[in-house]
Amino acid sequence: MGRTTYLELFRAGDVPGREAALGSAGVGLSVESAGELAAVAGRLPELGVPTPVERRHPRDFGDGVLIPWFRAVYTTQIYDAFRVWGMEYEQSYFADPRSGSGPEAHPGDVGRERYLDSYRRSPHLLDFTGVRVAVTADDLAGSVPLLRAGGYTVREGPGGVVAEGGGAVLRFDAVPRAAAGLRQVDMALVEPMPLAHSEEIGNSTLTVGPGPRAVWTFAANA
Repeated sequence: MGRTTYLELFRAGDVPGREAALGSAGVGLSVESAGELAAVAGRLPELGVPTPVERRHPRDFGDGVLIPWFRAVYTTQIYDAFRVWGMEYEQSYFADPRSGSGPEAHPGDVGRERYLDSYRRSPHLLDFTGVRVAVTADDLAGSVPLLRAGGYTVREGPGGVVAEGGGAVLRFDAVPRAAAGLRQVDMALVEPMPLAHSEEIGNSTLTVGPGPRAVWTFAANA
């Protein structure tokens, strides 16, 4: 958990549906103020998405009572292994004392920093600053309109896309479905490290330092 960003990792089969398959991934982009998601969705038709898919997601705190959690907008319901979605946390979620969220930083605050107040954060990690994901060409084409609608600066190249915004750099490489998956995560640290130190974790390598940064790289699917 960072200050305004977080990363979730699952083993193949840990979650239901197509997300359970090896190489599946996704990026959720949340707005900071109530009502901003509607503006993002409203920009999608002019970006080639005439009918955005909108959903409301509930949450159960363990007592069997569902409460509104967040609203989401997608460009499509059809994808291979990756998609980007826009999201806006519900104001009623923050109002529920079980959420453990912090106070408003400004009127209508539904932002990530307020939401993440309810989670224990790493004393060493400041935030995630970048990610690189290998995705199919179809999934990439379905993701670009939402990135643009969300205010990201998108640069398209022959092998993929780079999107910058919200203090992060998102890199997407176009690959066949069998090669899809997470490739790299960039992190900003609370304190700089004097030297670089690397650890092998399964088929990945985490390098911390030098300086206030860390990079976690993942091998391509075999």
